[in-house]
Amino acid sequence: MADRSAQDLTGQRLGHFRVDGVIGRGGMSVLYRATDTRLGRRVALKVIDEALAADREFRERFVDEARNTSAVDHSHVVPLYDFDETDGHLYIAMRHVEGPDLASVIDNRPVAVARTLRLLGQVADALDAVHARGLVHLDVKPANVLVTTRESAGEHVYLADFGLTRRGATGHRTSGGDFLGSPTYAAPEHLRGEPVDARTDVYSLTCVLFTCLTGRAPYLGSVTEVIDGHLAGELPSVADLVGLDPRIDDVVRRGMDPDRPRRHESASAVIEAARGALTGPGPRPLVAPPAARRPAGPPRHPGRVPPVGAVGPVAPVRPVAPVAPVAPVAPVARESGSGQDRDAPEGAAASATSATSVSSEAAAPGSASSEASAPGSAAPGPADGGRPLRSPADPPVGRPLPPPTPPRGGPPMPPARPFGPASGPFPAAPGPAGPPGGPPPGPLTRSSVAPPMRLRDPLPPDRDGSFVRAAADRPKPLVLVVGGVVVVAVVVLLVLLIL
Repeated sequence: MADRSAQDLTGQRLGHFRVDGVIGRGGMSVLYRATDTRLGRRVALKVIDEALAADREFRERFVDEARNTSAVDHSHVVPLYDFDETDGHLYIAMRHVEGPDLASVIDNRPVAVARTLRLLGQVADALDAVHARGLVHLDVKPANVLVTTRESAGEHVYLADFGLTRRGATGHRTSGGDFLGSPTYAAPEHLRGEPVDARTDVYSLTCVLFTCLTGRAPYLGSVTEVIDGHLAGELPSVADLVGLDPRIDDVVRRGMDPDRPRRHESASAVIEAARGALTGPGPRPLVAPPAARRPAGPPRHPGRVPPVGAVGPVAPVRPVAPVAPVAPVAPVARESGSGQDRDAPEGAAASATSATSVSSEAAAPGSASSEASAPGSAAPGPADGGRPLRSPADPPVGRPLPPPTPPRGGPPMPPARPFGPASGPFPAAPGPAGPPGGPPPGPLTRSSVAPPMRLRDPLPPDRDGSFVRAAADRPKPLVLVVGGVVVVAVVVLLVLLIL
């Protein structure tokens, strides 16, 4: 194999590409920064090592994989512009991404959990798109993950430097059977030369996850020691190295299981499992130690904090004496007059008698209170043959109201009937009933003495008995306003028509 340090094509031309400088070197190629002289745009030019370019089997696979790569259109896959061979140099032209690779971001230090999941989630999306086309990347490592902030508000990831092969192939090897690439992130089946598939990239992606969380590769040492570690070594614990949730160890062990059927089913499944272990619910140790507590001592500003004195005992609350219940007041019996309605039905008199008896029984417990309210004199009532007490505000009992004024031009109205139980279709309002044969209980109203209204009466009588036409017959102000507006509108319309 030719010395890669001597293979520097800076300043030369490969086809219509002008090589401007070296970006990086890998195990199989050198990556240059170049300019497309036809389109005037900057590109990344990957030139295959001269010794590999001379291998016939490798050249055939290179051409096949370049065509497959150009068919992958994904936002996290570096677009391929062109590939060709010039003066014995095989090269691929692709988009030039300005930004560091993931290896420079790690720089032997752990990456924050949230940032790790965000960056590798984009890598997993790109790998799933490649696997959907029946291809395998075969070179997933931090150096092939490009991170840029020039194309979006956050960090955008591109998966580059494809060592693509078809699913079921044996990976990149020379005609002599030598392994091509770096074994640091290679799966066991790839190292043994067995057929590879999408789970080979799942293994490599889990190795990159291990490196991001711990800042180191899963297996360290010489090339032989690294290969032996991938084939039969014991995987270090991520939780023990950086103090993360122990559940992440189960995710890493499954993704790097030597038995392919036991690995995660896809690249996205690895990141989802890691996200559940690192950010999902469940007990997990603190990543950072708790903040040190300030030692006990005097306050920082003693002058601002007033001293708190001792609080004395609180006096018990005295119980409040219960309030004595108010005794019910006995109803005042009305005087029985001779003007009782003779035409009242017997049922009404019976109901009045029963109401009187109930009122007498209800007033019996409160007789003491009645006597106490009027000391020195006995309360007269029907029991002792005396006259019941009356208030000066009560209306006169037994006197009929003057008859209302008769309507104009109509016959004289019949005289008012003496006080008695209300008659007609509307029963009397409920209330304390008076003694049998007495006037109806409650205040006197005009409806209890006025005769029923005749249909020919134009208007009901007013309070004083006169018939005065109500103001409702007068024209309303709203009607006048609306009429005025209509008249003005008609006048304006006529003026406009004349003009």
